Amino acid sequence: VQLQASGGGLVQPGGSLRLSCSASGGNSRINSMGWYRQAPGKQRQLVAAINRDSSTTYAGFVKGRFTISTDNAKNTVYLQMSSLKPEDTAVYYCNVAMGLRGYWGQGTLVTVSS
Repeated sequence: VQLQASGGGLVQPGGSLRLSCSASGGNSRINSMGWYRQAPGKQRQLVAAINRDSSTTYAGFVKGRFTISTDNAKNTVYLQMSSLKPEDTAVYYCNVAMGLRGYWGQGTLVTVSS
């Protein structure tokens, strides 16, 4: 299974970005897709996740600012990020739970700075 993430970059505080992550390969059903982030010197943490039934989970620090969605036909998960803050700066990783296994993308850097 390969995950290809894109969409990171440099944005000013208050700006927006949309991350994408496409999954390819594998023969098992996708059970959930999600985004995590890891800031320098900190542990990786859940940002948002979406299950097959479309139920979602958001970390408290992004509620109301970030939206997770999927295109199931394309096995793609998106993270629309708005009202970005400097503390959102991190490497963002997508994660896909397929069958009994989880898979990680390569990470995409989001930098929020003026």
